Amino acid sequence: MLKSENLYKPIYFETADNGSAGLAEIYPEDKYNIVRALQRKGHIVGMTGDGVNDAAALRQAEVGIAVKDATDVAKGAASAVLTVEGLEPIVDMIKVGRMIYQRVVTWVLNKLVKTFQIVVFVVLAYLLTGLFSVSIFSMVLYLFLTDFVTLSLSTDRVRYSRRPDTWDVNWLVGLGILVGVLVVVESMLLLYVGFRFFGFGHDINRLHTYVFSYLVFSGLFNVLIVRERGHFWHSKPSLALLASVLLDLVLVVAISLSGVYSLKALTIAPLAFSGSWALVASLCVNDPIKVLLVSHLHHSK
Repeated sequence: MLKSENLYKPIYFETADNGSAGLAEIYPEDKYNIVRALQRKGHIVGMTGDGVNDAAALRQAEVGIAVKDATDVAKGAASAVLTVEGLEPIVDMIKVGRMIYQRVVTWVLNKLVKTFQIVVFVVLAYLLTGLFSVSIFSMVLYLFLTDFVTLSLSTDRVRYSRRPDTWDVNWLVGLGILVGVLVVVESMLLLYVGFRFFGFGHDINRLHTYVFSYLVFSGLFNVLIVRERGHFWHSKPSLALLASVLLDLVLVVAISLSGVYSLKALTIAPLAFSGSWALVASLCVNDPIKVLLVSHLHHSK
């Protein structure tokens, strides 16, 4: 147990580095200095407090927590305020924070995969066929439909991690691009089938509808796999996410069968192939490969 007069002796820093340090009879200004000393050692500091003399340290700490019935000054300086007695709510706060982090990771991965798919697939398709596989109208409609699903990701039911998470941009970008490559390859195979078996090379408007339907199907099913670091069945999506996915599926089928503006109506066969290919490729191919990639990239960090 160290008192204020011994606070800045080397023994304090040694015990702090080992994860054990008892501090007693310290002055208010020492609370701030303790937080600063730990931060200089590379620690992420969390602190609880209730009084005016805790305010400076609460503000300095990465996570300052004002307990129930703390002074207004302490609450104003803190990052979080407990509304019930005890420290158990801190555990719930950590769980919620980790769940929010998982939602952010899902949003970033989804954005990376979709952007990579659209940009690379459209360019490759044009270079190989000399035709634009999508029209401006179909892209606007695609973005409009998928935005509802993207927004509903904020309500998704996710699993919090058991260990502290670390923001790793390289890991995120690497995983997003690798999954994106898979999706582009699958999109090119779909395009080949459209030219080879459905004759869409001679009907550009139906080609646009065919590709539009696949991009929406693929985007919806891929959301279900990127929301989970494990297999997609390990956790249930939220009701809002599930409802938005089902609504989009109904809309894209209706639009593809009836035709809208420059998008000519498809027959059942190409639409059924588009949806089935997206479903199988996403859930049966991309998902297990994603799990392997997540495991490999985690071990290589």
